[in-house]
Amino acid sequence: MGQALLRLAGEAPGRWQVVAAVTRRPPAQRVVDGVPFFGSAELQGVPAFDVAIDFSLPEGLGPVLELCVARRCPLVSGTTGLEDGQRQAIKAAAARIPLLWASNFSIGVAVLDELVERAARALPGWDCDIVESHHVHKKDAPSGTALTLGDSAGRGGAEPRYASLRAGDIVGEHLVQFAGQGERVELVHRATSRDIFAHGALQAANGLHGRDAGLYSMRGLLFGDS
Repeated sequence: MGQALLRLAGEAPGRWQVVAAVTRRPPAQRVVDGVPFFGSAELQGVPAFDVAIDFSLPEGLGPVLELCVARRCPLVSGTTGLEDGQRQAIKAAAARIPLLWASNFSIGVAVLDELVERAARALPGWDCDIVESHHVHKKDAPSGTALTLGDSAGRGGAEPRYASLRAGDIVGEHLVQFAGQGERVELVHRATSRDIFAHGALQAANGLHGRDAGLYSMRGLLFGDS
């Protein structure tokens, strides 16, 4: 995701300026294509920025949150596999800065999330199953996106069940199935390129800049809510 963000931002220099990139370990090369690189231990030394975009591991989220709160800068985060304490930290930070956390930055998934809740409300009593498929290196299961879709199904009155598949280099696929007597409804989203998530994250950063403090969502930005 970091590489995709750097590449896509670099393709639109009049719209985006990457002032720093942060990696887990100290970089072998300090400047790449005009972008200064920092190790995670050097986070406090990054130059001023308008919005931070975080796609890291759970243990990397806390320092980014602290930096953004200290500098009063918005944060867009797509880090998944979070524990309850980290989710509470996100909520606490959102009381002080504009913050958008999403398990998936695809515009199509934001629409799918809306449709899942509507379907759950319209199909009371139907079985709801969510099947997610990803590449073999993905660690968390069910995926963060599957859990987000399940939350939306739950708000609509359904009781979702989950199944996870890890195979090959699958970018991401989410199937939400509602099954009743004699009929079945399937809502599915398939990602074939990680660029869709980077595009969505950049769009989210643009939408978050200049907003009041609060916890935002991709679905909320897309449909005009918080």
